[in-house]
Amino acid sequence: MIKTNNIREELNGITTVAISGHIRPDGDCVGSCMGLYLYLKENFPQLNKIDVYLQEIPESYHIISGTEDIHHNCDSDEIYDLFIALDCGDLGRLGESVKYFQTARHTLCYDHHVSNKGFADTDYVDPAVSSTSELVYHVMDPEKITKETAEALYMGIAHDTGIFQYSCTSPHTMEVAAELMRKDIDCSYIIDTTYMEKTYVQNQILGRALLESIMVLDGRCIISAIKKKDMKFYGVEPSDLDGIVSQMRLTRGVEVAIFLYETNVQEYKVSLRSKSYVDVCKVAQYFGGGGHVRAAGCTMQGSMHDVINNLTLHIEKQM
Repeated sequence: MIKTNNIREELNGITTVAISGHIRPDGDCVGSCMGLYLYLKENFPQLNKIDVYLQEIPESYHIISGTEDIHHNCDSDEIYDLFIALDCGDLGRLGESVKYFQTARHTLCYDHHVSNKGFADTDYVDPAVSSTSELVYHVMDPEKITKETAEALYMGIAHDTGIFQYSCTSPHTMEVAAELMRKDIDCSYIIDTTYMEKTYVQNQILGRALLESIMVLDGRCIISAIKKKDMKFYGVEPSDLDGIVSQMRLTRGVEVAIFLYETNVQEYKVSLRSKSYVDVCKVAQYFGGGGHVRAAGCTMQGSMHDVINNLTLHIEKQM
């Protein structure tokens, strides 16, 4: 693991802080942002302004303390002493909050995406850790972590490890999770509410995606796609599609799962997952995206068939 400074060392002379993560925030993004936000609020009274900027988050994530304080728009012209980017592989993934990054007096990034080449004044990027939430844990004083902060970090770690089943889960990850559990958090409730539980329409769209999926490359790759008209029919948002690609990945005999949904005319958001040997991050990076070796994504233009053909061409090379 890379050496990280305790966050208190990054706060010398700092009175205002902005925290933000990537667009379409997932569990690790929200968990790391809220965990750090709560920790700073609880332990650094010299900070007279701490703001979190994220796009709308799934309703289930609101069990995490402080989520009611999140700013979902960037209308103000605030200039911060410090901007902290979390779980964000590149500057473009910050979305609207990039305006605060660009005007901040100092910028800091904590991330675990292998595709992150460093874009802040100070970068702590460690692809070896399971999640940004695990990385953030190590910049805190463990004895100062409250139950509320522990809940946020535990959610982030649980989500990015697929509830501790993905290959990114190390013995050290389990040790960190154990320390968080000792803060008397309700682990089962966090996992059930924010990860396992689905709404009726989420189950419907999952069923649709599985029903219309296809197998290619001798059954080693499974693909499914959802068009905008389908999303409108079921009344779902992009956040309702979370977890579909992970479920597809569990198909017996499959090495790679590809799930894409239409975001605009001839434009698709692509999610890629692999089991053991295909580096999907390389594929995503080729098309301008990024992520991890076993979980990555990108945005692609063209017809659905063109997108699928281009993706499978690069995946087949690794097979």
